[in-house]
Amino acid sequence: MAATSARRSWHRHPADPSLLEARATTAAVELLHKGEVVALPTETVYGLAADALNPIAVAKIFEAKERPRFNPLIVHLPDEQWLERVATVDDRSRAQIKKLIAQFWPGPLTLIFARQPIVPEIVTAGLDTVAVRMSSHPVFAEIISAFGKPVAAPSANRFGRISPTTARHVFAELSGRIPLIVDAGPTTHGIESTIVAVRGNKIDILRRGPITVEQLAEFGAIDIVSAPKTVSAPGQLLEWVHSSRKVRSRSNSKRAPRLERGRCEFVSLLTRARRSGSRPYRCRTSSCSGTRGGDSRSLGARVARF
Repeated sequence: MAATSARRSWHRHPADPSLLEARATTAAVELLHKGEVVALPTETVYGLAADALNPIAVAKIFEAKERPRFNPLIVHLPDEQWLERVATVDDRSRAQIKKLIAQFWPGPLTLIFARQPIVPEIVTAGLDTVAVRMSSHPVFAEIISAFGKPVAAPSANRFGRISPTTARHVFAELSGRIPLIVDAGPTTHGIESTIVAVRGNKIDILRRGPITVEQLAEFGAIDIVSAPKTVSAPGQLLEWVHSSRKVRSRSNSKRAPRLERGRCEFVSLLTRARRSGSRPYRCRTSSCSGTRGGDSRSLGARVARF
């Protein structure tokens, strides 16, 4: 499968959900190992994932999203064993952090820690801290587990836009900018994860999300940090209005130059067999292509077609 013309097709395979998921996992992991970005479902919103330890791969997230480089990313872990490889846990807060992890991981809670040197500065926007979480979405968890390393994964939309809750939203936002979108249906929560920093017995809420103030209050004194003067955690550049799902950017910076467009594969794990006589099963797919300024290069040309 060395070129576009040699792409695999799933069209002749039976509609076995486990087979579809296994092949989607393989395709996503192959791209992650190559330093590409892929759109994956999480329990919060769809995320744009890349190898968190590869600064070149992470730069592609910023490029595809037109995201300011001073806006840090969340690092998603394949398992809890990775926590102290990417972060330093303060002994004064360790007991509280263990309780929060036991209660809310895997799930939509992001914790802020001191950064370990293994995490590239582009991920943390030059901060000495890193935002970390573990997703509970089974498809995301399977892919990152097979990849075997952390991924950086902000929402899969262009900066300042509404975060995507379906794969079709991602396709509308990023088709031609990324090589692969894995569709596992609508997300559960529809808003980004809650972000907290634990300082001793005190819990600072840096961004509200699915884990509520009331839930967190069982684990320590709560302080809600609003309108920060500097960016100290992912998502603080945007104001979310959860009830209306609108987003307003606090940055008046000019939009980044238009990216060259390439092929984007859309993989749905939700299809079922529709057989008519000997007609082969066909998996739902969408694709797009095009270039900017006559440039014939494409983003992610070598991907499996399903």
